[in-house]
Amino acid sequence: MNKEKRNIQPHADKEVKHLMVLLDKSQASEFKKMVPELQDTWVKKQMFRTETEMRFSVLSDNKYGTKAAKYWQSVREQNTHFENLMHLSFDYRKNDVEIKKIQREIKMEKDPLEKEMKQVELEEKLFGRAGMELVAKARMREISTWSKLKKEFHDGKFDDRDVNTHQAESYMHQLEQKKLTLTPGSSQPEVFNVLGQLETLKRVRQSGELKYDGANRKSISKKQNS
Repeated sequence: MNKEKRNIQPHADKEVKHLMVLLDKSQASEFKKMVPELQDTWVKKQMFRTETEMRFSVLSDNKYGTKAAKYWQSVREQNTHFENLMHLSFDYRKNDVEIKKIQREIKMEKDPLEKEMKQVELEEKLFGRAGMELVAKARMREISTWSKLKKEFHDGKFDDRDVNTHQAESYMHQLEQKKLTLTPGSSQPEVFNVLGQLETLKRVRQSGELKYDGANRKSISKKQNS
């Protein structure tokens, strides 16, 4: 994508004269001087999560304590951005068609006020297009980063085709971590939910109900008997 397509400075420059209606003359003048800075701010603003946030916030060790758990959460996150990028692509194409239609209508319109209104709509669509291009760039960055993380966590020691395979071990770790946060002041529903799920998962794993379970059942038995 050409960087010029994401350049909003021409839109901002053109809008200064209209901002005179909204702003004082001195404020409009200040805005005009700040346009290059605002263009820079608009381009580099954070839209989605950084890799730092992905690692410590999304893939926190207390919630996703194994490489398999981190890998599969990365799959979910990457897919969310992929689907959103696809929907954005459809919206972008529709917006482009609407731009062409408005441009055609402007050429054919005889009424000066209607033509002026359509020009405003056109400029709004063009600004919206620039925003979509920026969002697309940010979503693609997330998709690429999640791809990098998937490769990092994939050590070849877990099933990367069936998410169910790792979940008993992953949820066991997560519930044990939640149990450690319970205090005498924890609400009854919270305690009931955490302990209830934890004990049920232990029973299900011991009973052999699960087709897949990557953890050592003997170690679970020791924990229960301790």
